[in-house]
Amino acid sequence: MEYKDHEGYTHDWVTLLPAVQLAYNTSQHSTTGKAPAFFEKGWNPPLPVDHLKMNLLTIHPTAKDFHEMWKRACDTASKCIAEEKEYNKQMWDKSHMEPDFKEGDQALVSTLNLNNLKRPKKMRDSFVGPFTIFKLIGKNEVEVKLTEEVSRKHPVFSVRLVKPYFQKEEDKFPSRKKNPTPPEIVEVEDSPGTVKKIIRARKIRHNGRDQRQYLVRFKS
Repeated sequence: MEYKDHEGYTHDWVTLLPAVQLAYNTSQHSTTGKAPAFFEKGWNPPLPVDHLKMNLLTIHPTAKDFHEMWKRACDTASKCIAEEKEYNKQMWDKSHMEPDFKEGDQALVSTLNLNNLKRPKKMRDSFVGPFTIFKLIGKNEVEVKLTEEVSRKHPVFSVRLVKPYFQKEEDKFPSRKKNPTPPEIVEVEDSPGTVKKIIRARKIRHNGRDQRQYLVRFKS
């Protein structure tokens, strides 16, 4: 077996895929606290290192080198998987900040799981409401008082399917400065007199629209 570098990796990376799969299936996940292989079989499968005794002199050098390369591949795969899980967790926590609801707040409910509404799904609003939050169920679910055509639905929703309702634009963006009311424009008639004759006419393009201009002569 020819090695590519001093760490013992070959150019044929496909041969290392079983090591990656083994490392993933025997790695403890932060969500469940156990490895996927434990949930599939009910026990953790033994690894090659558990059966190989490195102190015996009867081990063939090629088998020993292969075992060391396999172990390095498993360690590298386990490290990469751990870094990927930590990165995904950071990105999820950064982009998913759940709103702070309180009992009595007004909220809009997503129509994602509301299938029996009158209008077709393509013409349906993304959210309906507002509804009053009746009770908070932990930090991830709320119970709302449903009315009208959705009154028979189950009133408990995940906070991901609920968003706050703001009656005014100022309530939605409290830090936004309100633009002052522009002054009222008063039109003043300033006609020089009665038109006697149209001397010339032309059509121009102004602000994306066709406009006509006239050169006229007044009686005065």
